This record gives sequence, C-alpha cells and structure tokens, in this order.
Amino acid sequence: MSDDAYRLSFEAVADQYERARPSYAPGALDWLAERIGIGPGRRVLDLAAGTGKLTRQLVALGASVVAVEPGDAMRAVLERVVPDAEPLAGSAEAIPLAEGAVDAITVGQAFHWFRPDVALAEMHRVLRPRGGVALLWNQWDDDDPLQREIDELLDPLRSERARRDADLARSTLAESPLFGAIDERVFRHARVLDADRLVEWVSSTSAVVRASPSDRTRIAARVRQLAGDGAVELTLVTSVLAFDRVS
Repeated sequence: MSDDAYRLSFEAVADQYERARPSYAPGALDWLAERIGIGPGRRVLDLAAGTGKLTRQLVALGASVVAVEPGDAMRAVLERVVPDAEPLAGSAEAIPLAEGAVDAITVGQAFHWFRPDVALAEMHRVLRPRGGVALLWNQWDDDDPLQREIDELLDPLRSERARRDADLARSTLAESPLFGAIDERVFRHARVLDADRLVEWVSSTSAVVRASPSDRTRIAARVRQLAGDGAVELTLVTSVLAFDRVS
C-alpha cells in the first residue's frame, strides 16, 4: 500500500478522528512557545494540520496560524472547530505560501508521511531566516501495560514509515544541510476516557482504518476487553523534535 493511501486514510474517519484523538501535552506547547517562538505577533504554519488538534493549541498561544491540510474532509472539520485559523489546501511537498511567509512551522503526528527531502526543501522555502520547526508525536507509553498491549496489537498492521516516525525524522535531518541540530524533549500528560472512546481512538489510527473488516472487528473487541468497565486513565507521551533554519 502506498504512503499516500496511508496518509489520506483519515479522510474516511475525519469526525471520529476529531472526537477521539488527544491533544498534545501542555508542557510541550509551553516549551515550544519559547523554543521556536509561538505567540502574539508570530505567524505559524501548522503543516498537515488534520482536524486542527495542534492548530487550536497554537491559536491559544496567541499566534496567527495558517493550517495547511491536503484532505478535504479533515480540513472541513478544522474549519468548523478552529475558526480562528487560516485553512489552506496543500501538502508538505507543495506548501501554498510565498517564500519566507512564516516565523515557525509545526507538524503534529504527520512527518513520517512526508516525502522528506521535498518536504524539508519546501519548509525551508516558506520559513523566514533562523525560523524554528517543531515535529510532535503523541505515542503510547510502553511503561503502561494497557498501552503496551495496544501498541503490540497494532504494530503488525502499521506501515514501515509509521513504525519509524521520529527515527525517520532524525535520520533525514542529520543528512540535511537546510536545518541545524535537533533539540529533543519528552512530555507526559494524562487522559481519562471510557472504553467506547478508547476503541474509537484506536480505530482512528491509520493502521486500523486501512485494515480488513475482520481485523478492525478483532482489534475493537480486544481493546474493549482490555479497557474493562468504567474510566481508564492513561499517561500519554508527547515527543518533540525542534530545530532551526540554518540561514
């Protein structure tokens, strides 16, 4: 299956994605506000913005946010739930902005779907000199037995790029002359949800969306069994890679 098929798979579950997916750790946003300069008077590009999970957190920091998203269904949800952002159709490989148009760029849960060499050149083009970039991922916490079992349940269905996520970014950036050294941070945050919402979250991942009907049914049943009755409190991990435009 092509990477494009995976990265656009969320089009079929845009509303579910919006309901079920978590935001990013508040501590990560606080750090990025200082590290790459997100706040009043700053224009920030949220690239591959999806339904605006990260976009709304950038808006809350006072930034002027341009949200670029290739999927029509995902972008329609974003327009509804984050009306203060400027939504644009586009991709990481063809960003619909002029040269030097933004002060900073963020990418939430998406860099592993990009064609990295093309995307980094485009990001360099639209970013002002010495501007900062942040790549973020929410990841399952392997220290939590429930999350570890869910992670192991999904792993056989993941694409190779989804498995590599931050590792792919590190290796690509190490070879790029366009950006400087990486600052890496990990932040934890809590999320409380019931079995229905946990199943909906797991079912909104690309691995499950693109799975066979029988696999989707099997995974949903197993996650519901693991969650049990009542609320489940999870500690999630937000991983962040931040770096700057070289010139």
